[in-house]
Amino acid sequence: MALPLRYSFRNVLVRWRSTFATVLGIALVVFVFVLLQSLAAGIEKSSGNTGDPRNLMVVRKGSTAESASLVSRETLRILQYFEEIARNERGEPIISADVLVLVSLPRKDGSGEANVLLRGVTPRGLELRPQVKLVAGRWSTPGQREIVVSARLAGRFANFGLGESFKAGTATLTVVGWLDGRGSAFDSECWLDADECRSIFERDMYSSCLIRPVDAAAAQRLVQRIEEDRRFKLKVEREVDYYRKQTMTAAPIKWLGGFLAVMMSVGALFAAMNTMYANVGARTREIGTLRVLGFRRHAVVVALLMEGALLAIVGGALGCGIACLWNGYSTATMGWETFSEIVFEFTITPRLVLEGLVFAVLVGVFGSLLPAVRASRLPVIVALKAV
Repeated sequence: MALPLRYSFRNVLVRWRSTFATVLGIALVVFVFVLLQSLAAGIEKSSGNTGDPRNLMVVRKGSTAESASLVSRETLRILQYFEEIARNERGEPIISADVLVLVSLPRKDGSGEANVLLRGVTPRGLELRPQVKLVAGRWSTPGQREIVVSARLAGRFANFGLGESFKAGTATLTVVGWLDGRGSAFDSECWLDADECRSIFERDMYSSCLIRPVDAAAAQRLVQRIEEDRRFKLKVEREVDYYRKQTMTAAPIKWLGGFLAVMMSVGALFAAMNTMYANVGARTREIGTLRVLGFRRHAVVVALLMEGALLAIVGGALGCGIACLWNGYSTATMGWETFSEIVFEFTITPRLVLEGLVFAVLVGVFGSLLPAVRASRLPVIVALKAV
């Protein structure tokens, strides 16, 4: 004979002090687990949201990122005449050569300096990246030592206000605009003219090329043509695929989240066991009475496991609810690919919430299992004589 469900519910309410302690402990564990995983999800979303599926990214063979790549000016001159490349309304090939440079700049809060990624772009660079919009000021004018910075970086670094200037290399750059990358990796960059960037930092080469093919068939031919040409020693892939792979920064955070979750779950298991053992000790006579009334051992085990699962669901929901308050909150970390400041948002997805709830239930059930088995094995006479 099974115990009625309301027996488990009433026990949770009557013993509210132990209930509160168990729920709070599980909520804190789930909160940390979900929040850390949301950091990794935010970084992956930023990289996955970058690029145009029509574009091709060209970098040097063997390089793992644009910042480690070199493309000569002679190569750019040759590539722009390939018939597979699309042309704009003015008949110009839609190809951009970029220069990536790291500079160390002071933070706005005075907490020190951090690396910022400067991207030198050619006029076609804006045409190839329609997701990047100007939200304040204007675009920079080549040759005038002007720069457009990310609006999100402007809130984190000193001298990034419109009209302000900062030292970079041998030049002083004036901020003339703020850009918005719409949650992409471009939110972590500052843009200026490519040739001016090469001149300031004394670079004889570009870092990468971005190309818009005529169509999908032309894209396949272009990839084969560039990669098979021994003069170039270049590799080509879709821009969206390239950025999707640039998620090394998220991996350590995922591992840290998993490690902390395991460590904290061990503590939560012992806390749940301790609470349930205390409950069993206080209800020894009650459990003996249930056995006398005809309830079998498995019924007692199931009832206590349901109590543990109920407390875990409440705690998990509370932890997920608190974590959701951080959803969309903007923060930053250092990117392992570029060693520069990466701006991203905490991203709480439905999958993370579900994982948090499942994790909480597992903690509650396994934490209640041993106490429940012990309670069911108590001799009836001993249980009835307990004080």
